[in-house]
Order: sequence, then C-alpha cells, then structure tokens
Amino acid sequence: MIKEMMGLQLAITDEASRWFHRELSLPDKGAGIRFFGKAYGKTQVHDGFSVGMTRDDHPDQPIMAVEKDGVTYFVDPTDAWFFENLAMTVDYDAHLDEPKYEFKEE
Repeated sequence: MIKEMMGLQLAITDEASRWFHRELSLPDKGAGIRFFGKAYGKTQVHDGFSVGMTRDDHPDQPIMAVEKDGVTYFVDPTDAWFFENLAMTVDYDAHLDEPKYEFKEE
C-alpha cells in the first residue's frame, strides 16, 4: 500500500525496517508507525524541529503511508506542515543504533 500527498514521499530502508521490528517488538503484520514533527532539534530542512515517531496501529486517513514488511509507516494530516514538499527516507544509523531521517525537497 502506498498513499502519497502531493509533494510528500516516504521511504523505509530494509535496515530501518529491521530496527523497528527488533526495538519495538512489532508483529509480522498489522502494526503501524506514525511520524510527526516535534519542537526542538534540527533536521536538514527544519531548524528548531525534529522527527518524532510513535507506534499507532490504526491510522485514520493518513496523508502519506507506505507498507514495508507488514508495518504501515504513515503521516497524519495534522503533520502536513512538517512533511509538505519533502521526500523523507528513514534509514538506520549503526553507530548510534537508531533511525536516521534524510530529507530532500521536492
């Protein structure tokens, strides 16, 4: 399943998918991860804001969603301001043992 809002793309690498499954003890199917913008931090495209994520198995009309390895990764409409006109790739940082978020402006 892929659902995209104009100017918003989301990709999850294999390594990131394995990290989410391992660290969050996700089942083989039916789980969900919601990404959102949060105050504090910094990204390549936002100063003063960073990416947050939480487990949410019941997306309600996401503006962007991609399914990988049985997990739906998505963004809610309330967070369009953070992700609009961006392509976000969620990868894995082996040195820090955590996800890393890479952005490109679309």
